[in-house]
Amino acid sequence: MLNTLAYCIDFIERINNFIGKAVSWLTLGCVLNCFLVVILRYIFSTGYPWMQELYVWQHSVVFLGGAGFTLLHQGHVKVDIAYNRFSPKIQCWVDIIGTIIFTIPWMVILTLTSFSFITASWAIYEPSPQTNGMQGFFLLKTMIWFFTFTVTLQGVALIGKKIIFLSNETESYSRQTKQKEDHL
Repeated sequence: MLNTLAYCIDFIERINNFIGKAVSWLTLGCVLNCFLVVILRYIFSTGYPWMQELYVWQHSVVFLGGAGFTLLHQGHVKVDIAYNRFSPKIQCWVDIIGTIIFTIPWMVILTLTSFSFITASWAIYEPSPQTNGMQGFFLLKTMIWFFTFTVTLQGVALIGKKIIFLSNETESYSRQTKQKEDHL
């Protein structure tokens, strides 16, 4: 059972790692595109609305697409009042309960409340609100679901890792207790 859980966790983490590394390249594209927009505007007095939208899209995809990766590597901001003073076992329980009570329900709420927003956009293949802007605005809106999917997956993996840790702690404690009894 724990081996299957470990395999699933590894699979989820590989996915989020791959996605995070892939979308991280968009930061370079964002910087280069933004630099080009500034050069075109201030040196050549020209501009293209789609180029301005492109770096906003790239920025959005980095944050929405990379959120699961960030959770995997514990890069999200935490308000730590007492967490670091807890034992590893208590930290595991805090992580499990926090993920079950806060992360996963909020991802479900965000998915459900964005449903009509995203499906309406897909129904008309919503283009950019800007004249000569990027087409496929509905795809950018769909990144909300991608965000909730990757964060939820990583939340499940986090819970699984903590369960494995707690199980190993229990096994380790049981072995130590048995060894002590055998010694007596």
